[in-house]
Amino acid sequence: MGLSALLIIDMQNDFVREGSPLRVAGAGEIIPRIREVLDAFRERHLPVIHVLRVHRSDGSDVEVFRRELFRRRAFAVRGSWGAAVIDELSPAPGEYTIEKTRMSAFTGTDLDLLLRSLGVTRLFVTGIQTPNCVRTTVFDAAACNYEVFLVTDAVAAQSAEVHAANVRDMENIGTRIIRAAEVPRILDTPVPIDP
Repeated sequence: MGLSALLIIDMQNDFVREGSPLRVAGAGEIIPRIREVLDAFRERHLPVIHVLRVHRSDGSDVEVFRRELFRRRAFAVRGSWGAAVIDELSPAPGEYTIEKTRMSAFTGTDLDLLLRSLGVTRLFVTGIQTPNCVRTTVFDAAACNYEVFLVTDAVAAQSAEVHAANVRDMENIGTRIIRAAEVPRILDTPVPIDP
């Protein structure tokens, strides 16, 4: 029987805290819902993966379209306060961290290998932001044949309109759209095995 795993995407100081370089407008509001989902996974001893965007201090690994922005004000620099997970969601012992330099948590990382090694078949996705890192990760997870659950009140974007449009797109590729309150019930339902 396959396991469920939780992905918490980019809930880092540089993207969440007031005054930070790339703060996502709705990030602060989703912290309690992510925490609710995180607690459900921790109570059941299920895998939790904190996905972090982390860059070299010289910006050499930043996407071309963001290099000028990085030169003006560096963000998510490895080892900095800005690159760290916010205190409210700090990784606990035994939880995993994946560092990425692109939007998708699968691009250039060992996420897929880790998930398969753990026996994970379904993913619950939380974090920021909906049209970029969340969406690309969800699409790649679907392409890798994971059953994907998007926790809509535990993901955020710069605007409600952008968030809603991207949720629709993810739903249209077969992503299960749920709310944080539904997670415990789903986790307690056995994962079906394909015939």
